[in-house]
Amino acid sequence: MPGVLDIAALRTLTSIADCGGFHRAAAAIGLSQSAVSQHVRRLEKTVGRPLMERDGRVMRFTPHGETLLAEARRILSAHDEALLRLGLGERDAGTIVVGSTEHAADRILPAITGALRERYPAHGVRFRLDRSSRLNDGLNRGSIDVAVFLGEARERDAAPAGALPLSWFSAPDWRMPGPGVPLPVAVLDGPCTIRRRALETLAEHGRPAAVVAEAAYLAGVMNAIRGGLGVGLLADVGPPPEGLRRRDDLPPVPPELLHLRTRAEAPPRLAEVTAAAVRALLTPGG
Repeated sequence: MPGVLDIAALRTLTSIADCGGFHRAAAAIGLSQSAVSQHVRRLEKTVGRPLMERDGRVMRFTPHGETLLAEARRILSAHDEALLRLGLGERDAGTIVVGSTEHAADRILPAITGALRERYPAHGVRFRLDRSSRLNDGLNRGSIDVAVFLGEARERDAAPAGALPLSWFSAPDWRMPGPGVPLPVAVLDGPCTIRRRALETLAEHGRPAAVVAEAAYLAGVMNAIRGGLGVGLLADVGPPPEGLRRRDDLPPVPPELLHLRTRAEAPPRLAEVTAAAVRALLTPGG
C-alpha cells in the first residue's frame, strides 16, 4: 500500500519553514517541541528519507525535505480550498490566519504573532505563506484574515506597511567572476517581485547576469546561494541568514514596499495592530 502523507504533519513541516525552526514552530501552532519532532519523523518514515539535517547548531531541510515542503504547500492549499468548496472549510472563529510572502517571513511572522497574541489573547494564530496573488485571493474568499505582501497593490483597500530592505548575499567563500563573465544569480520562479528587481537592477548598471538556479520556494534559493552557485537578492532584516554574507560590491537595490490587507469581517483593529508590528520591525532601531 502506498504511503499516506498526514495533513497535520505537513502543516507542521510548513510551520518549521515559515517560522525558522522547531522551537518557533511549536510556539506558533500550539504544540510541544517533541510533538513537532514526532511529526517530522512521521513524514520521514512515510517518504523513507531524512527531511532535515543538522548544520552546526541549526537544522536545515535536506534536498528531499525541500521537495516535500514544496509539495506540502500545494497539498495543503488544495486541501483547504476543497473544504471551502464543500462548505466544510469554516475556520475556528478563534483563529486568526496571517498570510505573508516568504521574504523575511522568519522575522515578520514572529513579530506579528507577538502583537496579535497580546491584542487578542483568546485567539490562536495560523500562518499561510504564498505568492501575493494567491494571498489576495484568500483574503477575497475570507480564508485569510490579514496578509502582508510585496509587489503591485491591485486592490484599493491595500495599505502600505513599511519598506523591506534588500541586499545581495553569497556564500562566505564565493568569488566574484572575472570581467565579461555574467554574474550567476539564484532566484525564485517568476512572477516574483524580488526576482524582477534583481535582474532589472543589474541590467540598469550594465552588469550581465545569468540565472543559474530557480526554485519554487525561498529555501531552495538560499540553499543554492549557500552551495556557492551564485548570488541572490534577499530581504535584509536583522542578522544575515545562516551561512550567507552580504555583498557590498554589487549595485544597491532600494527597499521594496510592503502592502497589507485584511478581509472585510476581520477582528477589530487587526490591520492597525499588524501594520504597527511590521513597521516596528522594519524601522531602524525599532
